Amino acid sequence: MNGRFWEIGDLDAIARIEAESFSDPWNRRMLAEEFLSDRFFGVLLEEDGAVTAYGGATVTVDEAEIELIATAEMYRRCGRGEKILQDLLAEAKLRGAKKVYLEVRVSNTAALRLYLKNGFSGLYARSRYYPDGEDALVMVRTL
Repeated sequence: MNGRFWEIGDLDAIARIEAESFSDPWNRRMLAEEFLSDRFFGVLLEEDGAVTAYGGATVTVDEAEIELIATAEMYRRCGRGEKILQDLLAEAKLRGAKKVYLEVRVSNTAALRLYLKNGFSGLYARSRYYPDGEDALVMVRTL
């Protein structure tokens, strides 16, 4: 698994994985706007030149927020999501973050397990956070 930072040419592949992974995906325009922000960084994994997993976060002063993280369907359950998460945490720390936050659907048990395994804990729920009315759990980890 080769990891690296996002490049502008990766946005189409990231948008495709995003669309196959979520009921309310970020579209290419949203991804591009975030990519161009000076607070944002994105990491990805690729295999044979194809993006297999990605994540992105923003850092503001001493706090980071993981904005998105996903793995292409055929590459799930083999450690790519955890590698992306670890890369995001390491880069956030390098950029001065002391705490990292994220939101996750309360029904996304695979993601919840991953985050708990990697030191995150639940803070509170955001009622009806997602467009379909599902709640989000806000989680935090101290670096």
